[in-house]
Amino acid sequence: MSSAAAPWWRSAVIYQVYIRSFADGNGDGVGDIAGLRSRLPYLKSLGVDAIWINPWYKSPMADHGYDVADFREIDPLFGTVAEAERLIEEAHEHGIRVIPDIVPNHTSDQHAWFRAALAAGPGSPERDRYVFRPGRGPDGSEPPNNWVSSFGGPAWTRLPDGDWYLHLFAPEQPDLNWQHPEVRAEFESVLRFWFSRGVDGFRIDVAHGLIKHPELPDLPPRRAPVEGQPARHVDHPHWDRDEVHDIYRGWRKVADEFPGDRCFVAEAWADTPERLAAYVRRDGLHTAFNFDFLMSTWDPKELRTVIDDSLAMLGSVGAPATWVLSNHDVVRHPSRYGRPSPARRWVANDTYRAEGPLDFGLGTRRARAAALLMLALPGGAYVYQGEELGLPEVEDLPESALQDPIWERSGHTQRGRDGCRVPIPWSGRTAPYGFSPDDATAAPWLPQPAHWAEFSAAAQTGDATSMLELYRRALRLRRATPALGDSTLTWLDAPEGVLAFRREPGFVCVVNLSAEPCPLPGHTAVLLSSGPVEGGVLAPDQAAWLAV
Repeated sequence: MSSAAAPWWRSAVIYQVYIRSFADGNGDGVGDIAGLRSRLPYLKSLGVDAIWINPWYKSPMADHGYDVADFREIDPLFGTVAEAERLIEEAHEHGIRVIPDIVPNHTSDQHAWFRAALAAGPGSPERDRYVFRPGRGPDGSEPPNNWVSSFGGPAWTRLPDGDWYLHLFAPEQPDLNWQHPEVRAEFESVLRFWFSRGVDGFRIDVAHGLIKHPELPDLPPRRAPVEGQPARHVDHPHWDRDEVHDIYRGWRKVADEFPGDRCFVAEAWADTPERLAAYVRRDGLHTAFNFDFLMSTWDPKELRTVIDDSLAMLGSVGAPATWVLSNHDVVRHPSRYGRPSPARRWVANDTYRAEGPLDFGLGTRRARAAALLMLALPGGAYVYQGEELGLPEVEDLPESALQDPIWERSGHTQRGRDGCRVPIPWSGRTAPYGFSPDDATAAPWLPQPAHWAEFSAAAQTGDATSMLELYRRALRLRRATPALGDSTLTWLDAPEGVLAFRREPGFVCVVNLSAEPCPLPGHTAVLLSSGPVEGGVLAPDQAAWLAV
């Protein structure tokens, strides 16, 4: 695992493993470390450089692992610390790095610290590690402010002793007080615990949320984005506050204690590219997800603007871009692209709402083209499990099956994120499609659609027209092509609705987002295309990689 001249993370393709839905090794219907270990050869054959694993720590699972009770233990649902260590070793033997999630904004309400805070009572030092406050009103019966939970409802819960505690997510996820030195010291210790066991970095959950305004003021009225105007920064009382960067400067020093280019990637929702770039300055984190790219519609002007702004702002601080099309929190992109563009742009901390009927064939064509666009851009890229299989969003899960806390917290008005988290299909004609062993004693934790056999990895392997083989060829070419990965791009003149850019040496990517066929620029070979290329013409909603 030696370092190249440039750190590996500047151009890596990282595969997101939502562990409970990836592969079930013991037959209980839930994915686990044993299942993930068994699928490492698949990931190697796919051609990814690393895996990001969603939280696997000890947890009551109120939010599927994002409510952590012990950061130094693996939840028995997934395995043990010893199994995690073996996974890391085996992944490294396959040339795959391992990046677990870390959840610093909050803990579980079953964490030892929070249980001690409840027992100690109001005004105790134990409560200083979290955000406890008295209520408003003559009897303290009103929340301390008007903050709302990202999962719906108020962001405060009152205890029988009268104190209120903050939870920007579920009540089972109390927010930590990052002004407290013990909180900072504890998380630096947790980082060292896992770095010493060989992990190659961390994905940081809610990286923008750790610092709260000390006076906890009310939220101001929300301003709707204005079409045609650039995004403006809003001084928010608990998102993306400047003081958060001091925490990450400390984390960077911890990572630098260990060999092998250890890295961080931030889940940082920022309202401007400049604000996002602040997370990845040279003394801060290494990379941050590019949510502007993920949230873009299938529109050439919007995509080019996002690409230009991202490269310019991140380049100004010496950081690479990281591109992403889907993850465990958003509707899968073939289902997004298969619908008319929404009336207004999807923005940070907003809920994507499908508008209009789904044309999945159209969504799939666009998803294939989008994959080639993403993988040809400068920097790194993330692939969400099942994306390489072309999986759609499962939009018809029965209400009785829904488990995302958003469903309950929203009063059954928002179905939540379960539709993109359904266990993925590996083989066979019927559920569980190889997700669980043949002798499994339990059904998958979310029901799989009856038509998923056609999407399985086994069904697509060897089919040159399949999404899986497209990804395999793209990742193989990306690794073998000197022009791809980190560095710069140059836009080329192209017909309206078409994006075309050059990467040196000798590579061109063309994406036709228009409704009309377009001629390809001069080239010596078509290296790869998302659909058939006939007569040197690229059809609508297709992309091609060219040697020039």
